[in-house]
Amino acid sequence: MKTSRPHWSYSSVNQYLRCPLHFYFERVLKLPRTSVGSGLVFGSATHNALAVYHLSLKNGVGFKRDALHRAFLETWDYRESEGTIDYKANENRDDLISQGIALLELYLEEPPPDAIVAVEQGILAPLRNSSGEYLETPLAAVADLITRESDGLKVNEFKTSGRAYGEFEVDTSLQATCYVNAVWENLDEWASVEFAVLVKTKTPKLQRIKTARTEEDIGRLGDVVENVERAVKAGIFYPVESPMNCSTCSFRQQCREWKPERRIRERIRENESEFAELSGVG
Repeated sequence: MKTSRPHWSYSSVNQYLRCPLHFYFERVLKLPRTSVGSGLVFGSATHNALAVYHLSLKNGVGFKRDALHRAFLETWDYRESEGTIDYKANENRDDLISQGIALLELYLEEPPPDAIVAVEQGILAPLRNSSGEYLETPLAAVADLITRESDGLKVNEFKTSGRAYGEFEVDTSLQATCYVNAVWENLDEWASVEFAVLVKTKTPKLQRIKTARTEEDIGRLGDVVENVERAVKAGIFYPVESPMNCSTCSFRQQCREWKPERRIRERIRENESEFAELSGVG
């Protein structure tokens, strides 16, 4: 979804929560990525192939498996042309492509979705905090697939993963909350969300987990986004080093060379002094 209006998205919020310094390099300094992780390429290729399939169903045109496979390969080739793909240990291009095709075939074995409302639908929606106040900056979301079920609208979110998801992981997902908020604010309907996880195990499998949200969840999302925005405006950026974050990060060199700006150091010291006064410490 492209919009010139300033906005937040699940990916930008999650990027800050996952590693504020990565957010800073990519979205503030706008440093170009020199490489991209194989997992991101795999997920992008899978999403594009599934979009081709779902659009053919929505438009009532004949579907050919070759078109699905071709969409997957073309996306992979395009991402390769953009830059280097970082593969994990024991990974290679051919094996991942074969694995992707196998997962797509597994999905095609299931009954096709009925009553498709939208495919890759971009939505720009206002967001409220827990006090009911609307934030100045809206939240953008792109729903993989929206279908009409007997009990209302359902947002279908497709994931590729090396492991199965847990119920808690889905029930606490901010991404699902973003979708429910977007549908509510734009269509005035309360939607459910189903994660369809294409698991990249030796024997591929498809896992489906459905989840729901409440108004309290929407308010909590607003609180999170509001405070992330405050932190960004205050220049609060720091690294969160972990194997998950760092193994395929294209900003590893910049991260090792990074030093916090003087004004940030001063602000931290001011906040420490204020905290000490409030708590009686010192």
